[in-house]
Amino acid sequence: MMASTFQENCISVINGAPSWAVFFLFDLLDNFLCIVFRFVDQVMEEKPESCQCSNPQETSGYEFLSDHQHLSETLYRRRNIFRQAGFLRFARKLPEITKKIGIATFLRNFLFPEKMKKVPREVANRWSDCGCKNCVSWTNNDKLNVIVKQPSVSPDLLMSNKPVDNVIFIHGFLASSSYWTNTVFKYLPETTEKTNYRFFAVDLLGFGDSPKPRDCRYSLQEHVEMIEKSVILPNNLTSFHVVAHSMGCIVAVALAAKFSGSVKSIALVAPPYFGDKEGASCDALDVIAEKKLWPPTSFFSAMMAWYEHIARGVCFVVCRHHRTWEKIIKIITWRRYK
Repeated sequence: MMASTFQENCISVINGAPSWAVFFLFDLLDNFLCIVFRFVDQVMEEKPESCQCSNPQETSGYEFLSDHQHLSETLYRRRNIFRQAGFLRFARKLPEITKKIGIATFLRNFLFPEKMKKVPREVANRWSDCGCKNCVSWTNNDKLNVIVKQPSVSPDLLMSNKPVDNVIFIHGFLASSSYWTNTVFKYLPETTEKTNYRFFAVDLLGFGDSPKPRDCRYSLQEHVEMIEKSVILPNNLTSFHVVAHSMGCIVAVALAAKFSGSVKSIALVAPPYFGDKEGASCDALDVIAEKKLWPPTSFFSAMMAWYEHIARGVCFVVCRHHRTWEKIIKIITWRRYK
C-alpha cells in the first residue's frame, strides 16, 4: 500500500515539474507583456485602460465602483510569482514616464495623421481586437441576445386559458445560448397538450452575440441586471423557472435571490461549490483552471484564465486576424472561400 502511494507521489512530481517550469516562464512572460502592452496602449489610445495588474483604485477607463470588495479576487489578485515580488513597479510608473517624456504622444502623432484623429467615432474594441462588422455587431443593441421558443398548444389547452410557464436557461463559462438550443430546444415537441411553456435561452453579458462593453466589470450584479433588462421586463415575466449550468448556476442563484417572489423553481446542472474563506476565489480558479500541460484543453484554459496579457496576445494573433485564419483553413481543407 505504501509502495503504491510512493509510486503515485513520484509520478505526480514528475508530471508536475514540467508544468511548474512552463507556468513559471509564463509568469515572467506575462509581466514582460504587461510593460509592452502598457506602452503600446499609450501610443495607440489617447485614454488607455489599466490592466488588472493594477489595484482597483488605480484603474482607469471606467468609473471605479465603491463596492469593489464584492468583485472576485481573481480579477486583481491572480497569483503571479513576479507580480508578488514587486516586478511591476516599473510598469505602473511607465505611463507617467512616457507622458512626461512625450514619447507616446510623438509616436501617436507620427503614426496617425491629424485628419484621422479628428474623425469622431465610437470605438467598440481596442486596437488589439478585431473591428470587423461581425465582431462589433453587438454595438447596435444594448440588450442580451435571447433565443425564444414557444411550442404550439393544442386547441383544448388554448381554450383552458392556462397561464404560460416561463423558463429561463442560463449557460456556463465559455459557452452561449447554443448550449441549450442544441441540447434541449431541438428536442422539444412542436405542440404541447398539457402545459403551455415559453423558453428563453440567453447569451450572458460578454458571451455569444450579447454586448461586450469595455466599461463593464462583468460582475454578478451586472449579469443579473442585464437578464432583468433583456428578458424579465420586456416580456413582463411575473413568474418563471430558472435552469442553469456550471458558472451560470451562480448567476441563477443571484437572480432567484433578487426575484424570490417570482421564481417558481430553480434547477442547477453541475453547479460549482467552493468555500467562502479568504482567498477562496483563487482556490476555485486553481481547481477550475488548474495549471497543467495535459490535456491541451486544460493547458489552454489555464493559460487564458491566469495570464491576462498572454491571453490578450493570443487574441491579437488569432481573434483579431480571424478572417485571415479562416481563409487559410478553407484553403487547407479545400473548401471554396466565399
